[in-house]
Amino acid sequence: MKRAAYSVGFFLVLAGLTFAQRRYGGGEGGYIGEDVKTAREVGSHSTGTEVWSNPKGFEKDVFTFVRIRYDRGNFGFGGFGRGGGRGGWSTDTPDSDLNLSFRLQQMTSLKVDPDGRYIRLTDPELATYPFIYIVEPGGLYLSEPEALALRKYLLNGGFLLLDDFWGDRAWLNVAQELKKVFPERNFAELGLEHPLYHCVFEIKAKAQVPNVDTGANSQYTGVTWETQHDGDVRTVHHRAIFDDKSRIMVLALHNTDNGDGWEREGEDDYYFHNFSEKVAYPLGINIVFYVMTH
Repeated sequence: MKRAAYSVGFFLVLAGLTFAQRRYGGGEGGYIGEDVKTAREVGSHSTGTEVWSNPKGFEKDVFTFVRIRYDRGNFGFGGFGRGGGRGGWSTDTPDSDLNLSFRLQQMTSLKVDPDGRYIRLTDPELATYPFIYIVEPGGLYLSEPEALALRKYLLNGGFLLLDDFWGDRAWLNVAQELKKVFPERNFAELGLEHPLYHCVFEIKAKAQVPNVDTGANSQYTGVTWETQHDGDVRTVHHRAIFDDKSRIMVLALHNTDNGDGWEREGEDDYYFHNFSEKVAYPLGINIVFYVMTH
């Protein structure tokens, strides 16, 4: 896969970057049919999203936040996947996709698709996009054609970000499903010395992003993890699968919910300043920048 010549000359508007909150009235959403192709077609589930456009001539020379549609496996844990929970591929959309895209557009010189994209791994258009995102992979199930398509995509230069899954069962599911893709490769913990943590923002810790309710109350409880899951959910892991040239092909953000940090930025002032602004956005922006320049 050849990457387009993206305009990735990231620069910070201010040295001490502060994100301005937005508060809009949002709508309610439900099932997202296969005919819906972009996040922009879905009503806000939070506080609304910004709309922007790119100059003519940049329609294709942009970064696109691509969310993968997937089917959930039924592994006997209430029918909602080995990792439990009732979420799925559409968790936190459209606001998370569009808010992160807007912040990239707002705070950097990167041109960003204002609509985002929903796609399946077997879609012929997959190779068009160098970055894909899967949320709540604790319930992920990959068919053989999907596993083969994902393997080809990643080995040809693509990148997969996994986010928002908690506990031991969810991790077991992710590890086993990715073994279908790379039986010869294993996940390895990404050390904080890796340049991904130092390319735009200086990230010194693998901080945890809880859901908005837990996070808003954490100023009183001190709890930033989701307590309903099994095993150690207090420790955040960033685990990667590398290719033969040490390029990151897959990055799994375990025991943290960056998607809520992007989606729920306008719902609670404490949550915004302590989790969206300090953790979810810096990490998301660093990941996109690093992936698009390596």
